[in-house]
Amino acid sequence: MSGHSNASPVIAVPDADPRLYNHDLAPAAPAARSWGVFSIFAMWMSDVHSVGGYTFAASLFFLGLTGWEVLLAMAIGITAVYFLMNLIGRPSLKYGTPFPVVARMAFGVMGANIAAGLRGIVGIVWYGVQTYFASKAVQVLVLTFNPGAEAWTHSSFVGLSALGWACFLFMWLFQLLIFLNGMETIRKFIDFCGPAVYVVMFALAIWILTQTGTSSLSLQLGPPVEGSALGHMAGAAMLIVAYFAALLLNFGDFSRFAKDERAMKVGNFLGLPVNFIVFAIITVIVTAGTVKVFGEAIMDPVSIVERIGNPIVVALGSITFIVATMGINIVANFVSPAYDISNLYPEKIDFRLGGLITSILSVIVCPWIFVSSPQAITVFVSIFGAALGPMFGIMVADYYLVKRQHIVVDDLYTMSPKGSLHFQNGWNARALLALAGSAAVSIGLSLAGAYGAITNVGDWGWLIGACLGALLYMALMRGREAASPSRAVA
Repeated sequence: MSGHSNASPVIAVPDADPRLYNHDLAPAAPAARSWGVFSIFAMWMSDVHSVGGYTFAASLFFLGLTGWEVLLAMAIGITAVYFLMNLIGRPSLKYGTPFPVVARMAFGVMGANIAAGLRGIVGIVWYGVQTYFASKAVQVLVLTFNPGAEAWTHSSFVGLSALGWACFLFMWLFQLLIFLNGMETIRKFIDFCGPAVYVVMFALAIWILTQTGTSSLSLQLGPPVEGSALGHMAGAAMLIVAYFAALLLNFGDFSRFAKDERAMKVGNFLGLPVNFIVFAIITVIVTAGTVKVFGEAIMDPVSIVERIGNPIVVALGSITFIVATMGINIVANFVSPAYDISNLYPEKIDFRLGGLITSILSVIVCPWIFVSSPQAITVFVSIFGAALGPMFGIMVADYYLVKRQHIVVDDLYTMSPKGSLHFQNGWNARALLALAGSAAVSIGLSLAGAYGAITNVGDWGWLIGACLGALLYMALMRGREAASPSRAVA
């Protein structure tokens, strides 16, 4: 059981096996469903409003498409994400369970550790990367107000200067203190993060417009595209889906706390299609304006505020983007590994300890070395990113087509052979075979394309993996529908 005092109320599961159950993995009680429309909306603002999100949104306008083509592709891609998020979030909303427990529905009560482990690895690595990016903003802040600290940048230990280490460990500890206070503190923090970034982004856009006027702005920042514009638009739409691939698995970690389905859907609509497009437009206004103001297109907002030169502006901008990076780290990279690691050994590891382990492993990854190697990033994204699509396809196909949205909640927490999710000693071999087969294809295509062996499938790998995983799983599970338990379902 989780011992922290602000733990969320849960529904007790009688006779739950301690190998599968602790307070943090238990179904959230109605009293814990405190996330309304604004909290879900703010969660997505925290995910999108980051330095990485800014750079990603700006990059879409360098694809060579016209502004209207980019906006249309963006609308199609983010609307697809909206519907997919609703699909993956509904089981957790209905039963109050986090992603690793929902994964038990398809993979078995023990097999879910495979799915949770893969998602956890992705979260840990990107948690370290985002913490490193935030520490760079801290370093800018330090050097702005204490130029003498530049002397600390000349030494190096494991690839990072003394000042770099100090800033990284500061961010590491600061985030940890917030995160370990539990999900309610996390909700309050991300309620603040996204809106705060909007204030600074609007201010930055207004400043750019006062410097350039509107005549110099363009929604097309790259040279005109060659070939079919429709093909490039479809690629841009899939790029957006792939950007949200990680949360397309573990959105249930948040939807389990939504007040009701309306709160989830409306919050998702405001936070995804509406928010993403508005943020992208602000981003391109600022990026296009930097061409006239600074003589080049700058896609890093921290660099923009640094070049403005005003210490107050640098401080405000740096602090804001530090907060923004912490926001996305909570949403995309901390909560999931904390639950995933807890799921590996619920008797001894709760959400807080899982989060601490996540933080420690994120340092061991040495993210500053990782991001300096394009080859390492390519291999990592190809292998683990391409495995997320098949998992999504399998879980959605299982819940909606095999189980018909009916689960016996007690079976999520029992090792009894009579449980409907026991399969073979807790492992659904069919689901694991579907995952291995579809992931091998999507990973193979991604790697072969990345190294020029075949035409690069790019971000279509996620869709290929998701569809193949669902189809292969449905084929392997044919006839298993009849094996559903006869007991009353939740």
